Amino acid sequence: MSVKYRAHDTFFIRRGWLSKGVKNILKDPAVFISRDANPMDTLGIGSNMVKSLRYWMQAVGLAQEAGERRRIQELTQLGHLIQENDPYMEELGTLWLLHYKLAINKDEATAWYFFFNEFRSVEFTRDDFVAQTGNYLRELNETIAERSIDDDYNCIINTYIPRIKSNPKRFDPEDNIDCPLGELGLIDIVNKKDKVYKKSSPKKDMLHPLILLAVILDQANGNKEIRISEIQTAKCNAGKVFNLDIIALTTLLYKLEILKLIKVVRTAGLDVILIETDLTFNGCIQEYYRSINR
Repeated sequence: MSVKYRAHDTFFIRRGWLSKGVKNILKDPAVFISRDANPMDTLGIGSNMVKSLRYWMQAVGLAQEAGERRRIQELTQLGHLIQENDPYMEELGTLWLLHYKLAINKDEATAWYFFFNEFRSVEFTRDDFVAQTGNYLRELNETIAERSIDDDYNCIINTYIPRIKSNPKRFDPEDNIDCPLGELGLIDIVNKKDKVYKKSSPKKDMLHPLILLAVILDQANGNKEIRISEIQTAKCNAGKVFNLDIIALTTLLYKLEILKLIKVVRTAGLDVILIETDLTFNGCIQEYYRSINR
């Protein structure tokens, strides 16, 4: 595998960036490298931010780069689905999907993958993250400058902690500097002075059962019988990427059972779910948008 650190140029995703990226890729797939139209003028952001947004569009699974010589971007299937149903990316389900794609993106967003899937601390400081990342990279025979790991750590904190929490005195509601993924509540502050944070479980009803099912199906590789323990603890599965404890997970699975999409089977100490729907990952997403628009 390859690893990538600090590809965001220290800029976390700003509110409105991703929808602006999608809209402009549809108009001009070469928007980020265009010689005819200045990308900074088109996107209304500085040159380093243009580079950062180009990276983020791929890291969250909205776009991919095509063509060997001209690095043009095209929307992924997920990008098209979101553009058709939630162009301003305001729905919580959309944010969960973008977060999911980011948290499993081992090659393009290694620090995010590591934080949600490999990092063992629930409460943590910067030093914990840097030390465990160092061990992880040594196992992979990779060397990354500590400053880059540091910058990714700060970017993760800024992605998931809104400024009204981290810096209420300097918070301006007119500012669009917050990252929309901060709404998911996946990281909280334990001790502001000592900069201690913790991973937190989503609040009740924050995560729609159909988004959970989309992830389960995406990770199931076509299997129709899946252990609940695997959903909770396997890397890249819902429990890890959404910080779900067993109670939150069980509640959501029960909701899916009521919808007759899965069956929860508890026999001989082996708790499994049986998939009872033909929906796919994309099918679940379409169904999610339909259900919230009813």
